[in-house]
Amino acid sequence: MTVTAPLASLARRRAAAFSLLVLANLLWSANWVIGRALREAFDPFALNFWRWSVAVVALAPFALPLLAGKGALIRRHAGLLALLALTGVVLFQSFVYIGLRTTTAINGVLLNSSGPLFILLASWAIDRQGASARQVAGMLVSLAGIVVIITRGEPARLLELELHAGDAWVLAAMPVWGVYSVALRRMPRELAGVPSLFMMCVAGVAMLAPAFALEALASPPRWPAAAEAAGVLYLGLGASVVAFFCWNRGVSVLGAASAGFTMHLLPAFGTVLAMILLGEKFGAFHAAGIATIVAGVILASTRRA
Repeated sequence: MTVTAPLASLARRRAAAFSLLVLANLLWSANWVIGRALREAFDPFALNFWRWSVAVVALAPFALPLLAGKGALIRRHAGLLALLALTGVVLFQSFVYIGLRTTTAINGVLLNSSGPLFILLASWAIDRQGASARQVAGMLVSLAGIVVIITRGEPARLLELELHAGDAWVLAAMPVWGVYSVALRRMPRELAGVPSLFMMCVAGVAMLAPAFALEALASPPRWPAAAEAAGVLYLGLGASVVAFFCWNRGVSVLGAASAGFTMHLLPAFGTVLAMILLGEKFGAFHAAGIATIVAGVILASTRRA
């Protein structure tokens, strides 16, 4: 009994963390679709600036009371907060939005699927944490499922892919996300959750402001249409506040390496969203690919008893 109870409690915590990571990837799958759709309405830095500005406003009423009296703790971890804001808010998101202006959806999904690999590399470089054989096997299984979906069950289609200028930007975003995910585990418990996310958003908006101003000078912004404004609100609330909170919490429990494998769920969710929003038909290769992705994520994210 003394052994079984802690193990059951640990299993519940890991299951809850895994559920949060799944939700984060679901919300982020829409971020890629909306980011691509808004490429003509907003310049990349402007879209990123307004996205996180919405997040700051939404989080402020909840975060400010929790931060009262923690000035010394914030100053002690100011470097970590700045690093998280630079990597997770400024560089990663801006690189993605720049890339989505020119790359195709298929290429973007392929390159985003390299995220778990870069998280593993960052875990090894920063924490000297290696990958287990189970994790590597799960990553390969998930990648196979992604290939099934993007090639519609015909692997020879990979030879027909065309490279675009935006591919380099999306690929450059992946190691940045790896550094962000690994650095997350250094956040003290007293600041974890809403307080740290709010401070990251504030710091990120401050860092984005100069680039946003330069873009505005070069290309004066126009008033967005209702649908465009709704898209920005989603990015600020769903893809920023809720998704980042879920991801940060999941990483704090499972670790960056294990959490990273759930990124392979994003192409599966993207496929489902494309069918719902764009009316694409569901084929047998969709079912096979999604099932393979889920199997790989479960294999990589679970531990032996």
